[in-house]
Amino acid sequence: MADSFSKREKGEERKYELDQQQLFKAESRRNKLLGLWLAEIFGLTGDAADAYAKEVVIADLDEAGIEDVMRKVMKDIETHKAPITEEQVRKKIPELDSIAIEQIKTES
Repeated sequence: MADSFSKREKGEERKYELDQQQLFKAESRRNKLLGLWLAEIFGLTGDAADAYAKEVVIADLDEAGIEDVMRKVMKDIETHKAPITEEQVRKKIPELDSIAIEQIKTES
């Protein structure tokens, strides 16, 4: 009985680890998509757009949640004088979450 419980517990731990990995991948992908969306609005293309998207991904490593990314992109929006509001960015994030999750699922 203890062996069965131990196996079940290890299975649950493994599932949790996999779920966390998927969540991290999806959030990173969402941030990359956000960066690419903004790069297009900023007029960045090619390597410059990819580099900016990476900056957005890296910005999310500062703290838990999306606020570190929001601070970065809002500052960049202001710097580029882009006609985008914080509300528009916050509305775009759930859209990109859905796209990122689907992309991650199809890759797995």
